[in-house]
Parts: sequence; C-alpha cells; structure tokens
Amino acid sequence: MELRRRSLCVVSDTVIQVFPLAGPPWPTVDPFLFCVHHHDEYPAGNGNFGPDAATLRGRNIGSDFSGTDGWSMYHGSVVPGFPQHPHRGFETVTFVRRGLIDHADSLGAAARYGEGDVQWLTAGGGIVHAEMFPMLRDDAPNPTELFQIWVNLPAADKMVEAHFTMLWDEDVPRVRAEGVEVTVAAGAIGEAVPPAPPPHSWASRPGSDVAIWNVRLEPGASWTMPEAAGDETVRMLYVYEGSSLSVDGEVVDGAHGAMVRCDRPVEITAGDGPQAVQVLVLQGRPIGEPVAQYGPFVMNDRAGIEQAFADYQRTQFGGWPWPVDDPVHGREGRFARRADGSLELPSAARAGA
Repeated sequence: MELRRRSLCVVSDTVIQVFPLAGPPWPTVDPFLFCVHHHDEYPAGNGNFGPDAATLRGRNIGSDFSGTDGWSMYHGSVVPGFPQHPHRGFETVTFVRRGLIDHADSLGAAARYGEGDVQWLTAGGGIVHAEMFPMLRDDAPNPTELFQIWVNLPAADKMVEAHFTMLWDEDVPRVRAEGVEVTVAAGAIGEAVPPAPPPHSWASRPGSDVAIWNVRLEPGASWTMPEAAGDETVRMLYVYEGSSLSVDGEVVDGAHGAMVRCDRPVEITAGDGPQAVQVLVLQGRPIGEPVAQYGPFVMNDRAGIEQAFADYQRTQFGGWPWPVDDPVHGREGRFARRADGSLELPSAARAGA
C-alpha cells in the first residue's frame, strides 16, 4: 500500500511509516482520498457574517489560503468558506470541532451544523454545494476548526443519488478513560456505536471496517486502540496537536502522521509536553479499484472524468436554486432542512421543542 502524495520511511514493526503533516492536504490511503484540517481564529464579525473590511486588505480574495492573522477566507469574498462547487463519485465527511458551517446544495437542502457535529455527504452521481463559515458573533471572536475528509465510492455506487446524513454532536458517542477522550464519528469501539453513515457509503458496507476517531490525550495519558476487524484494514494516525505520541514505544512527533499496524491492540501515549495531544485516526479496508481524479470529480477512469465534466456542463447537477453562490442562514441555530422541506434538529433541540 502506497501513501498518496508523500514520501515515507519504515520505522518499526508497529509504526510502519511516518510522514510530516506538511500539507494541506494530509497524506491518505484507500479508501480515503483527501484530508484537510482547517483551523481559523476568526475575529469578531462585521454584522454581515464576515470580517471587517480592514482585515481583508492584502488578501487574495476569492482564493485566500494565506493564514494571515491566523485565518483564511478560502474561496469566500464576503463570508469565509467555499461557495458553490460540484462533486461526483465520492463522499465528503465534514467533522466540525468548533464553529458553525452553513450548507446549501443543488437539491435545495440546507443545514447549519458544528460544535462537534458531523455531516456525511454522498455526492454520488452529482451535487453542487456550498460550505460557508458564518461569523455569527459581532462582539467576540469566531474560532472555527474542522476536518474535511473525502471517502471514495466503489464503481457500483459512484452514480447513486446524492444524500447527506447529519451526525449531531449529542448523538456521537465518546469513549472516556483517565486523561483520554475518543470521539467516535465512525467505526464502533465496544459499546460506543456511532450513528449510521449514508446508505450507499463505503462505510455502510459489511467488512469495510471504516473508522473516524478523534483521540484527545492529556500529557502522559495512554489509551489502547483496539485491533481492526479485517486483515486488509489500513490505519492512519495524524498527530495534529501536541508534542509527540508514543505508539507501542515508538515516538511519532507532533505535526506528523503514521501508518500503524492494526491487527493487534496498540498502546498510544501522549508526550509530556505542556498541552494535550490530539490524534485523528482514519482506518478502512481499501476499495482496491482504479482511481481517476480531476478536481471535484473522482471516477475509475479518464472516460468517467470526461463524462462528469460533460454532465455538469449540461445539467449543472440540478442547477443552483439559491440567489447567491455563498448562502448564509441568518442567525438561527443548528438544523438540517431536506429538499422535501422536512426539518431535522439536533436531539437537544428536539428535547426542548
């Protein structure tokens, strides 16, 4: 198995390969296509869900990945984020740790989610969506932190109907031990069973062994990762915060990732630095099919990519029903509104209704 986009070095029997997190994006392996960690310390808003005009001077508006003053506008010009853009042939998993994200799509669906929520979107045969980062607080900073992870679809499911599933924070289980918290977005750990992913996701297939975990360890704390279910499963660790992580005694420095063996339990221990160590874990059984990727389209061959472009030019994957390319959903709380008009709320909101 070769990692995408980075050179590697073999380290030990447990730590198979180590690589720097020099991206974005971070290196991934099948069935994962892409992983990026957005961490932006946005200032107070300007009343229109964006930053004050003075803070935009010198930025390449429309394509700002500068990280100036600790934040970027990305492809947003008024509100940070990613205005309407198409996808076909894979899934996006948006795991939001801080801040709120406004989703809008070509089906007419909308959502606002964040603060621990996960949106799992199967693009399938095609969808256009926007992901904006509204700065809702005008009198305080608006920090935003999220992972976006792309999961491939097998050829049999690349053209299914687009669909998204909300995994609300209140429903996402945590595994806790002394100095340890594991957020289980996908892939059960004992009795910690997360909500099901979309029905046509690779993660929904028996034996795919897909897991997405965030592990937070206080300095010096340890946790034993369980062995994977399948012999073909590949497990990646991304040490994105903190000084270092010991993996069965082998040290992986902060801002580095590692491919580790998962056919047996593996003990991980946080280094003794001043802050907690945070680790994103991605694992899964490879799909094992050819991958042809061009920007937002992921198919199995060049002909599939060419067809994706032709279909998008012809149909716009249903068109864009919103009056602007970068919709923001006012100041209401978290919600998901489906294309049929049905409303879904987090369990805490449902309980208080």
